[in-house]
Amino acid sequence: MTWSRSEFEAQLRKQGSAYHIHHPYNVLLNSGAATREQIQGWVANRYYYQISIPIKDAAVLANCPDRAVRRNWVQRILDHDGYGEDPGGIDSWLRLAEAVGLERGAVESLGQVLPGVRFAVDAYVNFARRAPWQEAICSSLTEMFAPEIHKQRLANWPEHYPWIDSAGLHYFQSRVSLARRDVEFGLAFTLDHFDTRPLQERAIEILKFKLDVLWQMSDAMALRYKVPT
Repeated sequence: MTWSRSEFEAQLRKQGSAYHIHHPYNVLLNSGAATREQIQGWVANRYYYQISIPIKDAAVLANCPDRAVRRNWVQRILDHDGYGEDPGGIDSWLRLAEAVGLERGAVESLGQVLPGVRFAVDAYVNFARRAPWQEAICSSLTEMFAPEIHKQRLANWPEHYPWIDSAGLHYFQSRVSLARRDVEFGLAFTLDHFDTRPLQERAIEILKFKLDVLWQMSDAMALRYKVPT
């Protein structure tokens, strides 16, 4: 039997128990026990994810014939790449890298990106390229859980890591509101489009796949930077 709209949303939100906010690497970062190397390694590797997001979103646009959807979705690319006077989220991440003691050029070179991180991120981009655009939109719903992880970092990092320039935390500040805005559209679209029980169960599978991508990234970094899992 098809889930009601409210039950379907509840089933989607239930998947948050597998969000990487619960991964030992993230727990370590927010506990204040992470070393400088562990923080720097995390920032350098997550940069590969940041630069891949607008590529993923461009794939959604390329596959989507719906002008109204494209008009909404294109904002995500502008948020990351920047537009006009706004340098964008990728530049904000590079400022975070500088705040934790990394050189911008070294991060941009991708020299520290681990194979497991690259593999997971590339799998996500390739999914967006090859899957129906509606499924690619659904895969973005990990953003439902993102504001909390950003708020944790804003609350804990200044206290635990005073050596990090607080100006470098702008990325987290900006994403608290932007993620909520993006979820509003993506969630409404998913609830509308995935309107049979088989489609609803497919949406859950897609969301689990994206959660696995994020978890695998953390697993790869935990292995390299010696974080017990």
